[in-house]
Amino acid sequence: MKLIKKLLLTAAMALLVVGLASCKKEEAAQGIDDEWIYIGNTATTSGPSSAVGVPFNQAIEGRIAQYNALPAEERYLGGRKIKLITYDDKFSADTGLLLTEKLIYEDKVFALVGHFGTPTVGATIDLMNETGIPMVYAATGINDLYTAEARKGGDGWSIMPVQPIYQTDGRIMAARLLKEKVHGSLTGTGVDTMGAALDSKAKVGVLYTNDDAGKGILDGIKEEFEILKRTESLVEQQIDATSESNLNAAALKMKNEGVEAIIIAANQAPFKAMLSALARNGNTADVFSSYVNADPTAFDTKLTYNFNVYVNAWVDILSEKGQAAAANYVAAVNANPNIDDVTKFALYSNSFGIAGYIAIEVFLAGLAEYDKNYYEEGKDVTWSDFIAAMSANPIDIPMGSTVDFSDGKRWGIANMSLLRYDSTAGAFVLARDFEELVDIEKK
Repeated sequence: MKLIKKLLLTAAMALLVVGLASCKKEEAAQGIDDEWIYIGNTATTSGPSSAVGVPFNQAIEGRIAQYNALPAEERYLGGRKIKLITYDDKFSADTGLLLTEKLIYEDKVFALVGHFGTPTVGATIDLMNETGIPMVYAATGINDLYTAEARKGGDGWSIMPVQPIYQTDGRIMAARLLKEKVHGSLTGTGVDTMGAALDSKAKVGVLYTNDDAGKGILDGIKEEFEILKRTESLVEQQIDATSESNLNAAALKMKNEGVEAIIIAANQAPFKAMLSALARNGNTADVFSSYVNADPTAFDTKLTYNFNVYVNAWVDILSEKGQAAAANYVAAVNANPNIDDVTKFALYSNSFGIAGYIAIEVFLAGLAEYDKNYYEEGKDVTWSDFIAAMSANPIDIPMGSTVDFSDGKRWGIANMSLLRYDSTAGAFVLARDFEELVDIEKK
């Protein structure tokens, strides 16, 4: 840990599975024809999680439309255009697995870009490992994105996550909570006003969901508390977002235990429900949560929280560099021909739209490197060369820092800022910006 100063089935199908699984990455890649590069994802575009999946894909589609409108000589791999094939997985692991198989074996996409959601990603890691298909940007921080790679090792690993892994997310959250002066009433933007440090004997509550997100973040929290020799301070409680009585009981437990800070280790819907329960039950302790909740839609705008709420963030739209990248994002949104002006305007400040934009930008960065150093007219495009291109140099993240896939690195971004939610304004202010980041040492 260190503080740094500079800058998130059928039998026919079975035959297809065998055929693709037996292919080598050095052979000609599927999903490439004379005109198109075919990419795919499954994204939740119906149900509660559609608030994430819809803007995520709309931004991807806008950036693709912008790229496809370029003159042929400015596009990659001999002027080829990009076509996105996407399906609604309804935030279901089983559905996500079936649809990912469809993308790989029937649609024969070149790569998965913006592979969406904890359930689907968790259910398809083995499939991606077996086939070797490139996966660029997972819209989740599930720990297996890293631990699966760690077991396999090597530059050839085709899974390339960008968002911080949940374990890293949890470690940074815990480190900030215990080590930095962020507690109390921060005024203005927060960056010019130091808060208070948490007392060395203060209790910290962790409210976590029994899923990959909750348990993955919890793993990182416990790891960092152990490193800082504070394990005796933790008060853990599993929560069930579908039960109001369970959430109320969890909130009352935190109050009765006298915790001075609370970490909610959960995705958007359970985070929002737990936060409301804390407000109903008179919580006054500071609350910290994951970068996945760094969007106003994860909060109840009808409530005024009588406590500070902090979230990690790996996207920067406030610095000069961040504002320039944000302007490029807005231009990409405006290029989407399938959405109206009202929807475009709503996307301008949508964190999930920004995440989708970053996903396709990282893929384009890989294509640019491939085009520069690997592509030859008449020579087959291969997955192995694409993975090598993605791993050649650290990739700049629009509105963020960098991600480095060299030497088998697959833990995503490990530098994050800290935001505080202003419930009166329904918006975030900076508590710690990209000049004061906590960086996690890698194992």
